[in-house]
Amino acid sequence: MTTTRFAPSPTGYIHVGNLRTALMNFLIAKKAGGTFILRIDDTDPERSKQEYVDAIQEDLEWLGLTWDRIERQSERLDRYVAAADKLREIGRFYECFETPVELDLKRKKQLNMGKPPVYDRAALALSDDAKAKLRAERGDGHWRFKLDQERITWTDGILGDISIDAASVSDPVLIRGDGQFLYTLASVVDDIEMGVSHVVRGSDHVTNTATQIQMIEALGGTVPTFAHHSLLTGPQGESLSKRLGTLALRDLRASGVEPMALLSLMARLGSSQPVELRSSLDEIAEGFDISQFGSAPTKFDVNDLYPLTGRLLGEMPLSAVADDVAAAGVPADQAEAFWNVIRANITTRKDIAPWWDLFENGAEPVIDAEDVAFVKEAMALLPEGPLDGDSWGAWTKAVKEATGRKGRGLFMPLRKALTGQSHGPDMSEVLPLLKVIKARG
Repeated sequence: MTTTRFAPSPTGYIHVGNLRTALMNFLIAKKAGGTFILRIDDTDPERSKQEYVDAIQEDLEWLGLTWDRIERQSERLDRYVAAADKLREIGRFYECFETPVELDLKRKKQLNMGKPPVYDRAALALSDDAKAKLRAERGDGHWRFKLDQERITWTDGILGDISIDAASVSDPVLIRGDGQFLYTLASVVDDIEMGVSHVVRGSDHVTNTATQIQMIEALGGTVPTFAHHSLLTGPQGESLSKRLGTLALRDLRASGVEPMALLSLMARLGSSQPVELRSSLDEIAEGFDISQFGSAPTKFDVNDLYPLTGRLLGEMPLSAVADDVAAAGVPADQAEAFWNVIRANITTRKDIAPWWDLFENGAEPVIDAEDVAFVKEAMALLPEGPLDGDSWGAWTKAVKEATGRKGRGLFMPLRKALTGQSHGPDMSEVLPLLKVIKARG
């Protein structure tokens, strides 16, 4: 049974980097007919907020990334206590008392000596009396998992064969001095007990994976299939870390990005497959292949989302945007004709209302100095009565005969005078919808 999970911390809004992880895990489960778990990593009571839990669920629902079950780590603390007890029993867990300052001095000393800054396991030499004295002076210590100092190997779903020498890695802290369980322990226990079979996450977790493999084995669990996707950069290769706050999913939604445009891009970005606009998650899942992704940093440009959004909207029937069209004030009997005229000329749904305003109230004419006399003469030839689909052709023919203008020199000044824009729908369709033509003077 294929089981995957997305485990965000509810300490902020999820962004495009988080989405990449969520989507890959979702698609693996969906393609295999498996289970996708939303696991809220809320073991930090001070930083975790219910408002962010709600926001995470809202953002995933907006995208259609529905979960089969939801778990909260704050409700599973007893399971982590039991796992910690087991690790103590088998001699793989030990208490340490160094302060952050002391640990930092140790690291600096090792670096100065040309050694890797790995924890020296000094706490293993402490007697029970020494531990009791330190506990009395400093309070409870933090607990580290004792790694077997051997090579840890696995075949990564994206990176291929990985081998890490455990001797080059510090024994990971699993419980802080204040008793808080850290991600590494909670995640391992959950993956084992929830039967997680596949884990996809960022390449910054590779070392974590090495230590977690040993922990899973120590606790008697089955090691999942791991895959580590590349990290996102900006369009010029710059770090996204300082900009992720502006790339929250709710901000993209507010800017008008369509869910399927975002999903279509993120499901292929960084892979050897071209980005293809899809209309459903079923289509995306069918073509998803984790092995097609590379390890190189992946460039993400938020501006790529808007052409995809525009294309997606252009393919939508009126029924998909009916609420937006109605909200713009378009009467029901005119909605179909209106949508068919503008659908290929909008980037986001926010552009719907301005088009209706243009048709209802007219546009401020844009007339270049050299076209003032020409536009005035042309407007005098525009019929007053109801205009239809043939009116534009008949009118421009008459203007051409009267002025001698043709081609772009004829059509562009008239478009700009009527709509205030140099681009837009076919003018033969626009002209009948214009209830006010300010360029008449």
